[in-house]
Amino acid sequence: MVEGLRERKKRETRQRISDIATGLFLERGFMDVTIADVAEAADVSVNTVYNYFATKEDLFLDRSKGVVDRLARWVRGRDAGESAATALLRELRDEVEAVSPRVGLMAGYDRFMRVIHDAPPLRSRLWSIQQEVQENLERALREETAAADDDPVPTLMAGQLNWIHHTVMGVIGREMVKGRNPDEVSREVLVLMDEIEGLLSEKVLNYAVRDPA
Repeated sequence: MVEGLRERKKRETRQRISDIATGLFLERGFMDVTIADVAEAADVSVNTVYNYFATKEDLFLDRSKGVVDRLARWVRGRDAGESAATALLRELRDEVEAVSPRVGLMAGYDRFMRVIHDAPPLRSRLWSIQQEVQENLERALREETAAADDDPVPTLMAGQLNWIHHTVMGVIGREMVKGRNPDEVSREVLVLMDEIEGLLSEKVLNYAVRDPA
């Protein structure tokens, strides 16, 4: 579907506000920047900012919507003959190997993480996002395996798969905060992922295998 002029202008305005807000947060810290400060810097009204972002946390974590269903998308998009765990490991390895900013492998990520560390509201929001990730993943596993509502296995499997993602992202964040080179961290995390896979049981590795086409 072709994007209309009105939709494009709204998207560009939203992105400009988000970029300006992020710059202010990185420069001054999340707690010391107000919505009014963002509106003034972006040359828009406070109401305009709120039209695009419900809360100040949304301004900083603008890309969280793409995160909350990422693991569920990977599971739903797994290849024929591929299990849920194998699909997640493959997708995550691809991003780590590509030194992708989507997993925090980029210059300046340490500044982003320090802003979060110094702001309790952001840490709280991140915790909520992590819960959404697991809930979406569990829902996807339950639907993909046609499991009954009272079947505990999708819940347990979602916990295992989310642990993989959470562990990898945690290690990347911790190493990048040290100001390390993204390429070096990428190589180390790929080795770590091999060790993680070796810890998984056959039941986890063979869960929710998609039937061959």
